[in-house]
Amino acid sequence: MKQILFLFLISLQLSLTAQNTISGKVTDSKNNPINGANVYLEGTYDGTSTNEKGEFSFSTSENETQTLVISFISFETYIKTAHVSSLKNLKIKLRDDVNSLDAVVINAGTFEAGEKAKVTVLKPLDIVTTASALGDVMGALQTLPGTSTVDEDGRLFVRGGEAEETQIFVDGIRVFTPYTPSTQNTPTRGRFSPFLFKGISFSTGGYSAEYGQALSSVLQLNTIDEPVEEKTDLSFMTLGLGLGNTQIWDNNSFSINTSYINLAPYQEAFPDRNTYKKPVQSLSGEMVFRHKFKDESLLKMYGAFSYTDFDVLQEDINFEDGLRFGLKNRNLYFNTSYKNKLDNNWRIESGFSFTNDHANMNIINDIVTDNENSMHFKVKLKKSFSSRFKISFGSEYFATNFNEDYTTESNQKFNYGFQNNIFASFVETDIFFSKNLAAKVGVRVENSELLKEFTLSPRASLAYKVNKNAQFSLAYGQFYQNPKNEYLKFSQTFKAENTSHLIANYQSIQQGQIFRIEAYLKDYKDLVKYNNAYPIYTSNFNNNGKGYAKGFDIFWRQNGKIKNTDYWVSYSFLDTERDYKNYTTAATPNFASKHNLSVVTKHWIEDWQSQIGFSYRFASGRNYTNPNQPGFLNNQTKNYNSVSVNWAYLIDQQKILYFSVNNALGTQNVFGYNYKDTPNMNGNFERQAITPTADRFFFIGFFRTISNNKKTNQLDNL
Repeated sequence: MKQILFLFLISLQLSLTAQNTISGKVTDSKNNPINGANVYLEGTYDGTSTNEKGEFSFSTSENETQTLVISFISFETYIKTAHVSSLKNLKIKLRDDVNSLDAVVINAGTFEAGEKAKVTVLKPLDIVTTASALGDVMGALQTLPGTSTVDEDGRLFVRGGEAEETQIFVDGIRVFTPYTPSTQNTPTRGRFSPFLFKGISFSTGGYSAEYGQALSSVLQLNTIDEPVEEKTDLSFMTLGLGLGNTQIWDNNSFSINTSYINLAPYQEAFPDRNTYKKPVQSLSGEMVFRHKFKDESLLKMYGAFSYTDFDVLQEDINFEDGLRFGLKNRNLYFNTSYKNKLDNNWRIESGFSFTNDHANMNIINDIVTDNENSMHFKVKLKKSFSSRFKISFGSEYFATNFNEDYTTESNQKFNYGFQNNIFASFVETDIFFSKNLAAKVGVRVENSELLKEFTLSPRASLAYKVNKNAQFSLAYGQFYQNPKNEYLKFSQTFKAENTSHLIANYQSIQQGQIFRIEAYLKDYKDLVKYNNAYPIYTSNFNNNGKGYAKGFDIFWRQNGKIKNTDYWVSYSFLDTERDYKNYTTAATPNFASKHNLSVVTKHWIEDWQSQIGFSYRFASGRNYTNPNQPGFLNNQTKNYNSVSVNWAYLIDQQKILYFSVNNALGTQNVFGYNYKDTPNMNGNFERQAITPTADRFFFIGFFRTISNNKKTNQLDNL
């Protein structure tokens, strides 16, 4: 009997000590309680959110030393490492972000994402958990205001600008070919995996003088500086396989992410409207090597390689047997960056990138071979003279060599190409007049050897904090960009295209929520025009084109008001017209929708150990030209609607089953129409709707992580 009693007491003691309670209260610097702050143990799913009194309490089975993390928008993240038993009745004050005076931020036109962002409206985790994005950086950004839904293309179209008007940078260094190649009316994807990036800055206008050769937008991707642990990630998907690994030794770390995609099995199960002579196959890999020197300077080397191969026949009303497009593309990108602190509060940042993109294309019976070699070198110096005055300046050099060999069906051979070198310098100052008023003023100069042109681009932004939760911002800038490769390969007698941006922004931040509204006006000048159906060697080119874009964007995000639920809503209104390319008159381009709406929701279900996501996207109809009626771009498609859902199920701490479906309702979206080249016997031109190659897209994956702590998983990468 004594033995039984003894065993009972031991069992009772173990059950009582199996769970530890972590509790406390979170306030701001003025002792006001913070409601909705995220509280969790790092590397686990144990956590909660603070209530209206700023209090939190949760139980955990973890023991020994753990790291408690508390984060909330516009405050510095609080981190405390201690034994679990000591994490009780904590009194925690979150500090305003120290990178600004009283959190005044110059943010007109810019969305930040990352742990150090002053105001985060989109987190890195959102890139891979947004239902409609399918893990694509570009797909997630298309749920933000200012972007237009062009699903048959997949690239970023920002505020009435073409996709080529958005430039992309990794660690401040230019990426010249940021998208994977694709066939007509099939959306492309970005070449980047979220696996390797810590943060994002997406500027929809009015961006810094540091960046040029972009008329509409700049996207900055920043790679991880220091990984926290070694791990291996395995991915088994309906589309292919993936492998990722991180190693850490001394002051070095190395991360690699690879994938092989083959659409043949998927297309066998879910046929689309294309006929594939050779299904899509791709092999890609990315790596980052990092070395931290004894003086705390950091060297990072980023490399990416991809190979894509397919041959497809697409339905086309003008080709009875279909329009053939075959492609073999090889892309190599290398990027290195270096940062260091110098004496007297000086900092230096420098970097270099090189791109080689080689493509062999079969278009009907013609053969086209494109080869592009591009390079970017940049050096920048920064100094803080005081907390109220900072300056940065630098120079950069771009070099592009483009060559195209074109062989016709009758074996006629043509060669086109160009070499373009651009030298640029910039200087910019941040001035804080008071804790509520700040300005950024800069200027950029560029010289293009090919165009024999010198340009001057002034930039200015102003931000005023009206109260502790809200501020106004204004921005103005002049922006230049050389014409596209498809023009320069035929002619070099151009001027740089240019536009001016004027932006007014209001932003309010409450506990657990953000509201932004932004109005803008863009004035385009010197756009390229030509006199053929599409640009060819004999086209008459000029810079007589012009246009405008104006409108407003609204963004609303709320986290924590509904338990375990995060959602955001974005809306954009766009009024734009252009007279460029072969346009006969000024008109709204066929890629621009007047209204764009996105609703994204994510909900964690504790009992199911599952995260469920929902995404709805709407866009009003887009213009197209109906040759059976008088006028140019004289008709409009029906509205675009798409609902996407995803589900991530945590089998155990390091195994995840993932499912998603895009356009779950199978909505029949139309992007425009192809018309016959010649009329029928009644004098009418017959037409064919441009639609997605498939009404829905399904994805299933199993993801396994292997790490020493046996806690890390890929939920952040889904």
